[in-house]
Amino acid sequence: MGAFLACDWGGTNLRAWVVGDAGEVLDRRDFPFGISRLRPGEAPERFDVDVRPALAAQDLPAILCGMVGSNLGWRAVPYLDCPVDLAALGHSLYRVRDGDAPVWIVPGLRGPGPTAAPDFMRGEETQIAGWLGTQTRRGRQALCLPGTHAKWVVLDDQSLTRVTTFMTGELYAVLSRHSVLRTEALVDDEAAFDAGLAAAGDGGGLAARLFSTRSRVVAAISPAPAESSASYLSGLLIGAEVAAAPALAGLDPDEPVVLLGDPGLCRWYARALSRTGRAFESFDGDQAVLAGLTTLYRAGPGRQA
Repeated sequence: MGAFLACDWGGTNLRAWVVGDAGEVLDRRDFPFGISRLRPGEAPERFDVDVRPALAAQDLPAILCGMVGSNLGWRAVPYLDCPVDLAALGHSLYRVRDGDAPVWIVPGLRGPGPTAAPDFMRGEETQIAGWLGTQTRRGRQALCLPGTHAKWVVLDDQSLTRVTTFMTGELYAVLSRHSVLRTEALVDDEAAFDAGLAAAGDGGGLAARLFSTRSRVVAAISPAPAESSASYLSGLLIGAEVAAAPALAGLDPDEPVVLLGDPGLCRWYARALSRTGRAFESFDGDQAVLAGLTTLYRAGPGRQA
């Protein structure tokens, strides 16, 4: 089917791969200009001026996923309504450029949320499609995709039926940079993280529990050094998410969870899940998104090549 360019273009960064005939990675580049860092209408220009030349991919067809398909990105690609058969998602790619080097964008998904408003995802559907391609087990499965906007989803065979978003990563960034809880420390203190998990309780009353990040330092409650506040705050926020998510996402009490994402971040979610006694498995999201882009391209425009 020939080589093609695959891109995961999110809010904070862009990852791009040149994929060969047999699915092998011929080249890879990471770029620091996520969609949230671009001015309106800038995405196509940066794609042509920076991305394609860096990978010598000016003449290759391309498939993109993530926030590039939002109203902040290249073009607002319509959402598909859940339930969505991920095995057939490649047939719904949205073509944003014609010619000898055409460009397609993977549509995002929309489903019922925990309130009257719907919930959404862009990019995670591609990760899940890639992960599904490596699995033999079918039936109902629950997944958690940690990130700036963590997603908890429910699958029925290959159909994604439900998505619930937790703004845990963004909330951490705002609180740690722009509030009385601000800290420049890294999240690497396991004891403080575990203390945050314990402080999260059942996930309720989060606004009240958050202030303990400050008060524990003032009161010198062990482990209290200000350098541990980042880990404590992270534990509190992730602990509250993991405590509240199963009910909001419609999970059964003993239902196992698949963690799909950055291994470093999944490590902390695994620690939180272990504390609750819920079974889980972890998978690398970077590998999954490339597998998903490859699968969707082959099922859609690549099949026509």
